[in-house]
Amino acid sequence: MNQFWGVDADPTAQGRIKGAKPVAVLDIGSNSVRLVVYERHARALTPLYNEKSACALGRGVGQTGRLADANVAQALNAIKRFALVARMMRVGKVYVLATSAVRDAANRQEFVDAVEALMETKVQVLSGEQEAHYAALGAVAGIPGFSGVVGDLGGGSLELSSITNGSDTDGESFEIGVIRLQDDSNGAPVDATSIIRDRLRQSSLSKAQPGTAFAAIGGTWRSLAKLHQIVRGYPLRMVQHYVVPAEEMVQFCTAIVGANSLKSYEGAEHVSSSRRELVPFGAAVLAEVLKAGGFAEVVFSALGVREGYLYGMLDRREQAIDPLIQGAEELSVLRSRSPSHASDLVEFAGQFLAASGTAETGEQARLRTVACLLADIGWRAHPDYRGPQSVDSVAYGSLSGVDHPGRAFLAQVIAVRYDGLKSKTAGKLASLGSAEHTARARLIGTLFRVAYPMTAAMPGILPRIRFEVADDALSLVLPADLAFLDGEHLQGRLDQFAGVAGFKSSAVRVA
Repeated sequence: MNQFWGVDADPTAQGRIKGAKPVAVLDIGSNSVRLVVYERHARALTPLYNEKSACALGRGVGQTGRLADANVAQALNAIKRFALVARMMRVGKVYVLATSAVRDAANRQEFVDAVEALMETKVQVLSGEQEAHYAALGAVAGIPGFSGVVGDLGGGSLELSSITNGSDTDGESFEIGVIRLQDDSNGAPVDATSIIRDRLRQSSLSKAQPGTAFAAIGGTWRSLAKLHQIVRGYPLRMVQHYVVPAEEMVQFCTAIVGANSLKSYEGAEHVSSSRRELVPFGAAVLAEVLKAGGFAEVVFSALGVREGYLYGMLDRREQAIDPLIQGAEELSVLRSRSPSHASDLVEFAGQFLAASGTAETGEQARLRTVACLLADIGWRAHPDYRGPQSVDSVAYGSLSGVDHPGRAFLAQVIAVRYDGLKSKTAGKLASLGSAEHTARARLIGTLFRVAYPMTAAMPGILPRIRFEVADDALSLVLPADLAFLDGEHLQGRLDQFAGVAGFKSSAVRVA
């Protein structure tokens, strides 16, 4: 058994954290029914299974006041299969949450009873205020430190909350979900705009602090963000923490609403068929919200009510855990040759920074720690592909708590660690960060290239080695009993690192 920073690995668990009991959330929304099974209930949630069924339960509820029989049958059929999945995956606890369509329907109890019989657990029909609360917590769970307004757009409603210092206030719910808008406007996105303005008239958006951020949650807005990335030629197709200036997004949304259809847009084929007709209505809502609140930017969050609900159940100590660090720890435990070596690497890199007088902010130290945790996750791959596969795992993985420049930094570090300074594996991602980001990534990556030949990724060696700086010379100091580590290969790596670090010369010294 390996134990590292509170995370255990069991070789018989088929790539899973030892002792992890899966937890699941069945989210019954107005547009879709989705089951997400997570590896364990922790600060960093890793999905084991994620599937939705587009049942459109909210279709017609605004007009008839009832869930349509055909849609109910489709939803219950999907839920029956989801119940089987939960049993097969030995889920410890399933939380069933129902939102706008169910809470507004006159025949909701009949539907709830049927779901409870299938899932063998209680259904929690969330009020609009509760839905807004958990959506806000979802944004905080994925973007620690976020401050501003959170909006969760579903098929039947829009929930808004304000967040300050990790706590949400002023939860509101409005009947402007995309399916409801499509019904109420007779399928005309342009006509939906006036409906949205009218229903938002009593919102607190006008009281929002001008220039703050708006966090957008919901499947339709995620589809809108993906479309924007394609049109923009954005190098990282990752919705979580995707940031766009509000003015730019308003223009984009206005153009989509005016076109009345996505058919003329590049990349529309990448929008799921169940969302394609709804995206113009989501664009109309987002444009009006951004204008009403005078926001500076919109940041898209892939984490919402489901993750917020689970986050809210954690105690304060667990909520305070850094999800990026915890997620990287888990990857290190599951995929590194020796997770304890990562701890040595953190200290080794820190010792160099101290010896060289290289300044480091708190966020830079955090990303350096994560880079050390992820530095050996590609060892099982063929040597020619360790770099690209590891970069993909970092750039496109399920890690949360990191923005896109941060992902780009980590990807660049790993690319250099495996493929050297000439690597182009993370080249396009470099544009997401600054020149300083890239320079620091090259520094940390080449430092890793000095460390690994000496240790073979095993712990206990690096704590006995140190860097010393004198004038413009960098020395790597080995203890006498490790003098045999010196050689042409190590000196070559050290020379390269010294050049990146700005030293005129370097040497391996035994003391």
